[in-house]
Amino acid sequence: MTNPTITWRRRLIAAPAILALTAVAACSAVDDGDVATGTGVTDDPCPNAVNADNGCIYLGALNDLEGGPFAELGAQIHQGQLAFWRNVNENGGIGGYDIDLGTYTRNTAYSVDEHATQYQDIEPHILALGMSLGTPQTESVLADMDRANLVAIPGSWWSGLHFDDADRGLILESGYSYCTESVIGLDWFSEEYGTPESLMTVGFPGDYGSDAAVGAAAWAEANDVEVLAQVDTAPNAMVQNQDAAVERILSLAPDVVVLATAPAEAAEIVAKSAARGFDGRFIGSVPTWNPRLLETPALGALSALYNHVGPWQGWDGESDAMTAIRESLDGGVPANQGYLFGWIWSYPLKSLLEKAADEGELTRSALRAAIDGLEVDYEGALPNRTFGTTPAIGDFTATISVPDASVELGTRTLVDGVTATTEIDYASPCVQP
Repeated sequence: MTNPTITWRRRLIAAPAILALTAVAACSAVDDGDVATGTGVTDDPCPNAVNADNGCIYLGALNDLEGGPFAELGAQIHQGQLAFWRNVNENGGIGGYDIDLGTYTRNTAYSVDEHATQYQDIEPHILALGMSLGTPQTESVLADMDRANLVAIPGSWWSGLHFDDADRGLILESGYSYCTESVIGLDWFSEEYGTPESLMTVGFPGDYGSDAAVGAAAWAEANDVEVLAQVDTAPNAMVQNQDAAVERILSLAPDVVVLATAPAEAAEIVAKSAARGFDGRFIGSVPTWNPRLLETPALGALSALYNHVGPWQGWDGESDAMTAIRESLDGGVPANQGYLFGWIWSYPLKSLLEKAADEGELTRSALRAAIDGLEVDYEGALPNRTFGTTPAIGDFTATISVPDASVELGTRTLVDGVTATTEIDYASPCVQP
């Protein structure tokens, strides 16, 4: 692939007014600045531009918006991202440019093949991928992204995204991995209920469930806890029901079960196990919850036996980020937590665009180079992060919540900012996708 054409554009960058202490006058300075631009950046304003005098930065999005297993979540992720970039534009944009995520958004229905097809369609027109949903999907185009110097925001918490050898230094991930999530969740469980004597894991094999299972096994080894089984299951669309997983739980009777499934499967497992007398607890990975579970007969069992682990503050969080998210909805409530995911996932790309613009080059290669040392402010939803070094497990935080039909989005935070107290070897991906 040939290098994108780089053009130069002279921009006026206005410095903020500086108020004198005597309040008798205000002054401002205006400096000339040159910004080199390439593929995905135009002098012309964006469609439906907020700032008519700005140019346009086009981002792409490959998401499950319809027809796939995560369409409900994906649609809300997209709405959260659109709101995030609208907020950026309403505050002046970045380096004299508005950000457009809508023009090159495509539905992948969570299909690896469709993801690759749609990637080829939008790649010639964008500066970066504002969303690439799914680990196998993103992996399917990673070699092409490498050749094109195309950075991306991932819709995934696979552990490999923390390591440049696995993601080629192109992925701007946020928060923990499924692997480290298990460690944090089990450390919280031990603090709250005492160290369990036994545990088991139930999940979808691959970058999600297997990643979570390896983290749980590493935690168990470090804490001398018996792992009774790693039970691989699948969505009900493939296996009809979760009876086999329930039977294993009832026969082995662990103190705690780490769940890494979709919401419907998690609810079925918890409810059927509880109905037959199981009184252990379930620690549910972030994708195991959906507010629609409030409308199901499983709610009683979930409220009694299940805790949800999230990578950042929930809807009831009090950070500046959560305040901004709620304000973006004008008093409304999103259909699910995907809206929060989309907003919070977008912070690293905003920081990257700002850094590249400040350094005078909005091109793909410049963005890729600027990742090293990139400082990201999550406005309190997550601890601030500097890219370029592999984070230690103690750097990750989680929010623990419980289902509660009386609160918006159906989960009430018990504690946020939870960190791991158990050290595990986290120098490479826990599993391959």
